[in-house]
Amino acid sequence: MDPQRERPKEMNTEHLIASRQEGIVVCGWILVSLSFLLVLITFPISIWACIKVVREYERAVVFRLGHILSKKSKGPGMILVLPCTDTFIKVDLRMITCKIPPQEILTRDAVTAQVDGVVSYRIHSAISAVANVTDVHSATLLLAQTTLRNLLGTQSLAHLLAGREEIAHSIQATLENATEQWGVKVARVEIRDIRIPVAMQRAMAAEAEAARETKAKVVAAEGEMNASKALQKASMVLAESPAGLLLRYLQTLTAVAAQNNSTIVFPLPINMFGSLGQKSTGG
Repeated sequence: MDPQRERPKEMNTEHLIASRQEGIVVCGWILVSLSFLLVLITFPISIWACIKVVREYERAVVFRLGHILSKKSKGPGMILVLPCTDTFIKVDLRMITCKIPPQEILTRDAVTAQVDGVVSYRIHSAISAVANVTDVHSATLLLAQTTLRNLLGTQSLAHLLAGREEIAHSIQATLENATEQWGVKVARVEIRDIRIPVAMQRAMAAEAEAARETKAKVVAAEGEMNASKALQKASMVLAESPAGLLLRYLQTLTAVAAQNNSTIVFPLPINMFGSLGQKSTGG
């Protein structure tokens, strides 16, 4: 087939569609004019049905014959809604905090855990929240649950327990990218609680206890080494001064007498026993 013959048909089709759209627009303006005329005829009774009040924290998305009016939300304050042709939807712009139900996940190191959290978000574009998604609150909550399960499934249990803040920031960034076209701004995501099986808790407690015992033994060994070095230096000092050794004996006697008065232990130098043995042999 000749492409040149096909182009006029395409142009004619586009022209017909444009004509239909223009006809729809003309009919729409006629209906809007009739609605406005009806308001003027029944004034001032009709004005009470046409004026709507939008609160400070709300915005109204007005549809006129199915089209969003002026591509911009209305409010706060009073807005005018024509009967029969206009409908409106109010959108709350306040911060919403919802609980993420407990999600049972399998971590990267094959440990089952139940994790729940809290997500805080608000709607910053009422038009996008109404036109791009059916139920923005339900969609945001379901997306938060799915994102929580997907991200935590790639983390190990140790990183999950120690890096809650980092994981929460990752979930928040993922949600912001997904909900931007919905007119939703995710303000904060927090992981509230992590539940692991009782057997795993016992194993982790035993591991922590063993680690503490190992550390205690290392500290005790280091203390013994430091004490032996100090005693070695003290023995060198006492070896240079025999009078100092005698004073140390007397100090030990004073300490023993103060603690237990009924028993006194008097240490004798080993050299004295050696001299006594020599005398007995010579005699």
